[in-house]
Amino acid sequence: MRLKIFLLLAFTLSTATLFAQDIDKLLEEATGNETEYASATFKSTRIINGHSIERMPEGQLDFRISHRFGQFNSGSYNLWGLDQANIHFGLEYGIKDWGMIGIGRGTYEKTYDGFLKFSILRQSSGKKNMPISLSYFTSLAINSLNASSMGISGKVYFWDRASFVHQLLVARKFNDRFSIEINPTYVHRNMTLTEMDPNDIWAVGAGARFKLTARISFNAEYYYVIPIKNDYQSVKTYNPLALGFDIETGGHVFQIMLTNSLAMIEKGFIGETTSKWNNAGIHLGFNISRVFGLKEPK
Repeated sequence: MRLKIFLLLAFTLSTATLFAQDIDKLLEEATGNETEYASATFKSTRIINGHSIERMPEGQLDFRISHRFGQFNSGSYNLWGLDQANIHFGLEYGIKDWGMIGIGRGTYEKTYDGFLKFSILRQSSGKKNMPISLSYFTSLAINSLNASSMGISGKVYFWDRASFVHQLLVARKFNDRFSIEINPTYVHRNMTLTEMDPNDIWAVGAGARFKLTARISFNAEYYYVIPIKNDYQSVKTYNPLALGFDIETGGHVFQIMLTNSLAMIEKGFIGETTSKWNNAGIHLGFNISRVFGLKEPK
């Protein structure tokens, strides 16, 4: 009797083991042994004004030209803003596939800027499942206007001209057509227009991309600047909103947009946007990105 019970238990255990192995095999076939990473969550390193989760690949240099015309409500004398121009040039380089650096110069406050962007998490499925991509972005901007242009008599020290930005870029690609991104943001300005203006600004950005064709996508971007109780502002500012299209044309990506922001760096369009959509205070603009390979891809 004991021998029969032992043989029955042994048979049951072996059958359960084989069944479990079959289940594991089916799961591996369903999920795959390899990790598949999301790619092209956004088409460019910018959604419109703000940074996207995307980075330049290692050894790739991106030469960027950004342009914003004047406001539509400036009237026919300024050809509804087309007579005016605000420009930013930038060079951005992929130091590794997980990180990039960039430098730039813009006409807005004659600003010099530099940034770093690092990948922390990458959306993936299969053997390794990660529902989001996460990057960290930080930048430094230096206002190079002379003191008289800023309404200051006397010397302005270098670090008084500095502003800093820190962002977390949290993105998810839901399918081949639709992606979203959320950007908690902190901006610190060493110098403000008046002593009562806030040095610190907190904001939450949101951006989305919807792919229309193989080469064209529609983008939208909005930053909500968090109000501070009893906060004083010497100049009325508004939350930046931008709508635009990405057009891929071979070696570069062309972005065209409408936005109420004149500046093209975070320090400028977050907390310093002074025009609004509902009175035609809108700027027509574009970004052109041209990529050069300085290193053979791995």
